[in-house]
Amino acid sequence: MRRYLAAAAIVVAIVLPSVSYSERETAYNGGRELVSRSELPGQRFREYMKLFQPNREKPLEVKYTREWLDQLPEATGDEDWKCLAEALYFEARGESVKGQFAVAEVILNRVATSRFPDTLCGVIKQGTGKKYQCQFTYTCDGLKEVIREKKAYERVAKVARLAIDGAVTDLTDGATHYHTKAVRPSWSRVYKETARIGVHIFYRHNYRTASN
Repeated sequence: MRRYLAAAAIVVAIVLPSVSYSERETAYNGGRELVSRSELPGQRFREYMKLFQPNREKPLEVKYTREWLDQLPEATGDEDWKCLAEALYFEARGESVKGQFAVAEVILNRVATSRFPDTLCGVIKQGTGKKYQCQFTYTCDGLKEVIREKKAYERVAKVARLAIDGAVTDLTDGATHYHTKAVRPSWSRVYKETARIGVHIFYRHNYRTASN
């Protein structure tokens, strides 16, 4: 009798899938967006981002206020999320929440453009190591990146999480570049200005691609 029960237990263990696997399978077949990037180690980030398009039926209502951000749960994520949160901290922590979303949008637009690296960390660290030849000054100005304002970082980390998850609306009309009003780089006379938010002016490059 004991042998029979043991054999039956083995058959059940082999035949029945685990609960977590069944849930993932059901979620996949139902079209629910529950796939994490850690489950897709070979997935290119551009393709990964497409998995997390906002729910068109019930889109998240983004409110560009610090009070709204503060009531959201603490943000977490992978290395790309950390890169974006850090970039927003050093590039836009003094901006309005809307301005921070706009900067995040530019970085995401670059990821989606074939002329730039296809990951957030790749875009943000492009040119790092060559003083003042990088895309984001804080990565090559020779100064150590130290996050001293914890509350400001917590907020931009939430902005980064929301942006990656598809909550960002089109604030910059496809912008791929920006600069502060205090400077005027040479490319600003060539690219199309698309928006002005806070202290930043946004532009879209004029590169022609196969699609246009």
